[in-house]
Amino acid sequence: MSLPENTTVLIVGAGPAGLTAALSLAHHGYHDFVIVDAVAIGQNSSRAITIHSATVEALASIDAADGLLSHAIKGKSIRLTSRHSQIFEVKFDPLKKYSAHPYALYIPQNVTERVLGEKLQSLGVQVQRPHRVVGMKQNENDSRITDVSFEDGQVIKARYIIGADGARSIIRTIAGIGFSDPEGPDVGDNLLTQMVSADVTFEPEPVGPLALEGHLNGTIFSGNFFLLTPFGNRFNGELIRDGKPTTKSIFRVGCAIPMKSGEPPHAPPKEYIQDLIDTYGPACITSNPSLNPTPVKIDQLIWSSRFRSRSAIADRTFTRLGAAILLVGDAAHIHSPAGGQGMNLAIRDAIFLTAAVTKHIQACAENPDVDDTILQEFADTRHARAVEIIDYSKKLLKFASLTYDSYAWWMPCSVASIRDLVLRILGRFDFVQSKVAWGLSGLGRR
Repeated sequence: MSLPENTTVLIVGAGPAGLTAALSLAHHGYHDFVIVDAVAIGQNSSRAITIHSATVEALASIDAADGLLSHAIKGKSIRLTSRHSQIFEVKFDPLKKYSAHPYALYIPQNVTERVLGEKLQSLGVQVQRPHRVVGMKQNENDSRITDVSFEDGQVIKARYIIGADGARSIIRTIAGIGFSDPEGPDVGDNLLTQMVSADVTFEPEPVGPLALEGHLNGTIFSGNFFLLTPFGNRFNGELIRDGKPTTKSIFRVGCAIPMKSGEPPHAPPKEYIQDLIDTYGPACITSNPSLNPTPVKIDQLIWSSRFRSRSAIADRTFTRLGAAILLVGDAAHIHSPAGGQGMNLAIRDAIFLTAAVTKHIQACAENPDVDDTILQEFADTRHARAVEIIDYSKKLLKFASLTYDSYAWWMPCSVASIRDLVLRILGRFDFVQSKVAWGLSGLGRR
């Protein structure tokens, strides 16, 4: 498909951040933009699954939340458990005092992208695919325009370029923007340096509290962390593409892979996922009769993937190469999945960014010589917010991955055991529930 020769705003990347940026521009009444993506079709894998309260509010502010609300599971809580019992539960009810959306939405990322994409189409905007950026250079005739070249030879002249093209961002790379951990090089010994995620069904289907919709469950065991989220059969049509259709409940599972266990397969097979469940998962989904009186096994492996997790942030989220170049989402920052903050920050970034861009466009219309203060203030504010989120996710990860090894010969209990005991006690107090829910929701760090 041919691209226009000129546009004011070019959005590169049609994941959650790019789609939200397009929706936000349209909401502000601005339509001189083009959104492109390098792949022919959207992603089919489910990946991120949590949309927190502050992000729902942000999407509602641009009239883009209704579709997600009608499709998603409204999460009641996040639970922290041992393999056999609950340690702590973060209930979202206390957020009613602060938000019209006192819950998290549990919805696979591919469904989120489909819903946002359909909303964009309803506004008359189509994602242009597949168009891969291969170069950018300042326009010879206008110092505020960049010529963006694509793999197929086409060129777009743009005044603003939004890089929403992921952690390996070509926009960031061509612009010469560095990307590193704000605390220095990653030593690679973190438990969550490598993880495996999968969507599965079980036979027979698991029973018990952890198998109920509306809760994200994190099991801590032997210094490792295992995630279980029941989807019911709400997303079966979107998640099952090449496999056999099923009416069974689908479960998202995820597990850190200790470095000593080696590198996991690219697309881990059923046997590999089953072994992780039996080694680290909650008892109710294991096949081990000594742990689970009604053993269950994986019936269908719908999707699986491995990924490496590290923290990094762009040196700058705004620069110029002729046009104003701005980064959002994973192009601007990445961090561990602890707390489910990544996609949420990306979506909120996009909404704040487009408000700044439209304000700058209006200022330029009134005064062609206007400086970049509006854009730089956005960049500085969101960079600081990203640093804060990276620190928050690191603390959550460190807290969750404490080991049960004895602290010292003179202290036969472990740090993890003390953590569990303290959490069991503190979880009885409403003010603790409220504080933890507030932290996860993003309402205090929009």
